Amino acid sequence: MRNKLGIGFFAVMIVALMLVTGAYQLSYQRAKEQMEVKMQAAQETRAEGSQKEDASSVNPDPASVAADGQALKEDCYYLMEVNGYVVVYLSDKKTPYEYTDIKYDDLPAELRDEIRNGKYVEDAKSLYGFLENYSS
Repeated sequence: MRNKLGIGFFAVMIVALMLVTGAYQLSYQRAKEQMEVKMQAAQETRAEGSQKEDASSVNPDPASVAADGQALKEDCYYLMEVNGYVVVYLSDKKTPYEYTDIKYDDLPAELRDEIRNGKYVEDAKSLYGFLENYSS
């Protein structure tokens, strides 16, 4: 009897693990699809903006300045401290881009102050230059 209960418990645990894994995969795929839709919308917006720039460059009016939508800077990052390590975030300061093995306490004091407030990094080249310099 005890053996049957053990096998049943093991089977229930396997099924539960499979359900959790499946739910995670579904949420991951949904998030990935949403990000792709946002990226396509941003690319279309940029394409429309460049077409408008081309049209306005034919007959520019120096007295007026027009803005359509929000200005987006795709490649900017923020370095922040999380649990004693430096983490790279995207421009929204909420979405982690990369977790590093750089210990926050091992950095110079000035750099720690900048990172505590969210150190701005303009582009991927600067970001990877920083990561190369401070990685062990």
